[in-house]
Amino acid sequence: MQNLLDDYAQSNALRDTSPRLKLLLGIGAMLLCVSSVTPIAPLFVAITMSFIIVILAKIPTRFYCTLLLIPLSFALLSALVVAFMHGTGNLLFSFSVLGFNLSISEDGANLALLLIARTFGGMCCLFFIALTTPMIEIFSVLRSLKVPEVLIELSMMIYRYIFVFLDQAIMIHNAQAMRLGNSGFKTSLNSYKMLAGVLFVRAWEQGERLMVAMDSRCYNGKLYVIEQTSKASMLATFGVVGYIAAVACIVVLTRDFRLL
Repeated sequence: MQNLLDDYAQSNALRDTSPRLKLLLGIGAMLLCVSSVTPIAPLFVAITMSFIIVILAKIPTRFYCTLLLIPLSFALLSALVVAFMHGTGNLLFSFSVLGFNLSISEDGANLALLLIARTFGGMCCLFFIALTTPMIEIFSVLRSLKVPEVLIELSMMIYRYIFVFLDQAIMIHNAQAMRLGNSGFKTSLNSYKMLAGVLFVRAWEQGERLMVAMDSRCYNGKLYVIEQTSKASMLATFGVVGYIAAVACIVVLTRDFRLL
């Protein structure tokens, strides 16, 4: 239960910065990443966002790098498949495996590099939002933007009970481990099956208790949250707008660039 994203979101050095400004920076940079047709802009966003997260927000470098390894591993596997299965142009290299001829062309290699760069840049933007902005502030911003109340309340309940069931799952797993419930492959499967079944029953019971508790407190279909507002300084606003404008210029100026 340690090193949760929300723990860093509550204690990072950018905690008191305006959540609107942080969301504008993260979402704006992410949209520019996925709209770029070359890997230059996404890589620039990834490097600068990582600098903001580690240096300005003071998130531990080791923890941040561990987070990035998870999406990058999937991106590398996907890029490898794309490089071999897609594209035309000049042949870079080829080889045979069990009678199958595998080759990588220039278009396939460029598309694979673009996929990795977009994934890297987009995940850095998402981690910037997750590591610097608490979810309660994100919900407040969504409410101020007139997002339907039903969606916000469902999101709040889902987010709240993720940690409740995570705690329950850890307790059950620890109890099984103390009783050698993971000593073998077959035993591990049975333990996992029992854990999933108990969590389903606990979720059902917790939902019924939640409805009783909300009805006893005169729930009228709306959850009220104390909104913490912090105004953005002019310097920070100009910095965010200038950064997004710079990334947009890089996207436009490098649209015809090819690495290979």
